[in-house]
Amino acid sequence: MCESVGFTNVRTYIASGNVVFDSKLAEASVKSRLERCLKAYAGKPVGVAVRTSAELAQILAANPFKSAPANRTVAIFLDAPPPADALAHASGQRDEEMALGTREIYVHYNNGMADTKLKIPAAKTGTARNMNTVAKLVEMANE
Repeated sequence: MCESVGFTNVRTYIASGNVVFDSKLAEASVKSRLERCLKAYAGKPVGVAVRTSAELAQILAANPFKSAPANRTVAIFLDAPPPADALAHASGQRDEEMALGTREIYVHYNNGMADTKLKIPAAKTGTARNMNTVAKLVEMANE
């Protein structure tokens, strides 16, 4: 799919929609091309989050929960900066820790995500990746 719209050096990582590729197009063009292809394939809209290799590296570096296990800390990727009051509107918080990023919301799930009741309305249309995945994508993007 990525190659069909002109992207090169395409590589995927695990079966959860992680794709690394080269493109000279602007983010909006990359996003719209992928979303059109995915809609044609799936028969319904599928959102896409796009980040450059430098942005992924910055997301990893800015992780406010670096001392926490990487598999229990996620970056929820958003299309735009989260509202300043995004965390105030979260509900169901127990022992989770949250922080705002540039176009991400970071969440550390102290006891894992399996039983969480946390809901963050500002993250409704986002997609989450744990820090192990972000680190692997940074590595792949720099190859």
